[in-house]
Amino acid sequence: MVETADWIKYPEWRLDCKDADMKSEKLIVMCGFRTFSLSFTCLWLISGALAQTPLLPAPDRNVLTISKPEVRGNEPSVAVNPNNPEQIVVTFQPATIAYSQDGGKTFLTADLPPVEGWRGGGDVSVAFDDKGRAYLSTLHFEKLGSMSYWAHGAGKNGIFVRRSPDGGKTWEKSAVPVKVFTGGEREGNYERENDGDGESHMEDMPRIFADTNPRSRFAGNIYVGWIEWQMDKSVMLFARSTDGGKSFSKPVRISTHAGLPRDDNGGLVGFVGVVATDGTIYAIWNDGSTITFTQSHDGGKTFAPSRVAVNVAPPYFGGAGGVPGVSRVMGFPQIGVDSRRANDRILYVSWSDYRNGDVDVFCASSQDRGRTWSQPVRVNSDPIHDGADQFFQWMAVDPATGDVYVQFYDRRDDPANKRTGFTLARSTDGAKTFTNYAWAEKTFESSQPTFLGDYTWLTVLNGKAYGAWTEAVPGEAEPQPGHRSRPFTVVRVGSADFGKQPK
Repeated sequence: MVETADWIKYPEWRLDCKDADMKSEKLIVMCGFRTFSLSFTCLWLISGALAQTPLLPAPDRNVLTISKPEVRGNEPSVAVNPNNPEQIVVTFQPATIAYSQDGGKTFLTADLPPVEGWRGGGDVSVAFDDKGRAYLSTLHFEKLGSMSYWAHGAGKNGIFVRRSPDGGKTWEKSAVPVKVFTGGEREGNYERENDGDGESHMEDMPRIFADTNPRSRFAGNIYVGWIEWQMDKSVMLFARSTDGGKSFSKPVRISTHAGLPRDDNGGLVGFVGVVATDGTIYAIWNDGSTITFTQSHDGGKTFAPSRVAVNVAPPYFGGAGGVPGVSRVMGFPQIGVDSRRANDRILYVSWSDYRNGDVDVFCASSQDRGRTWSQPVRVNSDPIHDGADQFFQWMAVDPATGDVYVQFYDRRDDPANKRTGFTLARSTDGAKTFTNYAWAEKTFESSQPTFLGDYTWLTVLNGKAYGAWTEAVPGEAEPQPGHRSRPFTVVRVGSADFGKQPK
């Protein structure tokens, strides 16, 4: 028998193969005068070193660009009206709304009134409620604090919510404050128990979501969760609205353990929440090298003590040196729930990390409402340790079918790990296995580090997936005095229809 190492060392032995038989878990091959056996695992590893088969395109793939390059749009969010799936709203920063009334075939830009007394708006997210109204959450600030130590020297900042009654076409002029820091106040507008010296703080990365479940006694509630950077720590805060977004409760802290006060490994980052059919709220975020989990059974009034759900590698990937061509990348998690009534105890989390050297995307599941979690499953299907990064994933669970979808940037087609595509993965067996599809039609590359934002976004309804992400495009503006030039970016919206796909 010839050892596997000899097979790789002497590739000419692959020639003139006359016969191959499956026997047990070995492949027996007669090649000229040599006979050898290879385990399926070895064959899989060898095949990974050879050219990969291109991914099939996502079914009925359609990808549109909805922003101008000079705007440098990034950090998009997308939502579908559960009462009218033809209505789709996409938002991106600087705070902009694009809406579709034809199921994502075309998009128009809405006239979004400014938040009076505040400029711009970023860290955007969007959601629909059970009555088909759209909600936009935005973060506004006068100035940032010290780089990454955002609370240090922070100016006034706040989180606001605006509402649309017609699927994103028009937006109410009034913006409802969720949490506002006006600079130097001691008391704030929430209970600051054990809150240090009450010095400046910075709100960050708010995520809005809604209870749209008809069987929930909290149906119609609107929820927002976010990070607050304080001088000596970081905490997760949460607020709720029970009157259709007209007002929000005094924020409460939902993180039992506080993180470090810096936007880096060790801080609390990446809040995402989801609502089950019975109205239970499940929420997660990164706390160091863990995904932390909590839940609420009373419509967000109170939460269980947060605890570790899944151990992961550090969520920050080393700035511009971590993933070539991208100014910063992180693997913050998402959580999803199977909304079919008989399966609403099943939860999923997805994240990315570099436990395998290059960055990969993972998914784990819980069959008991988050008490225990499965071992991670690798979502991207390229060979392990191939040096290709997959990053900035976002996960969604189809409420109609329970299928799990994960999208991510993908560099498997470039041995140099620079050209970036965009992939959609789908699981129909409870996240045990995933099939990968090419979502973007072509790859992109930037000659200098490009800010793609801190997240992409994905939503799925009845087998139709809608994703939003950022791509670098050629061209850059002339730098202003004292500033570097910045590459242009555009926001892309993709759709795919798995409604006719076999399970």
